[in-house]
Amino acid sequence: MIAALLAALTLTSPSFHDGGRIPRPYTCEGRNVSPALRWTAPPRGTRSLGLRVVDVNAHGFVHWVAGRIPASVRGLAAGYHGRFAADGPNSAGGSGYTGPCPPPGSGTHRYVFTLSALGAGGKVLARGRLVGLYSR
Repeated sequence: MIAALLAALTLTSPSFHDGGRIPRPYTCEGRNVSPALRWTAPPRGTRSLGLRVVDVNAHGFVHWVAGRIPASVRGLAAGYHGRFAADGPNSAGGSGYTGPCPPPGSGTHRYVFTLSALGAGGKVLARGRLVGLYSR
């Protein structure tokens, strides 16, 4: 039952495919703007959505935290700037999106985008995940 609920939310991007390379405009070497994201309808009972982007090869460096996304929303445009979501702190010392920027020569890093459907009391009802790769 829990596995079925957690599989109920699909996160994709028209900017890159799951397991693919994140294009330069969405990194520190480009315009450093967030990629476009799309997702399927969350399960009934979802009150809001939360998004988190982490570089798992850099000890969990947080690139983006966005919360309070309305359950009716089905995506974010490229370069999104918090019109209806609340941006949380990132590991770069700011808030909002900060693009992939691994040290040169450190190999390919994995950036995990996780979207969570949140119900009453912040209970996670479903999760969707998208992985992007980047190296310099």
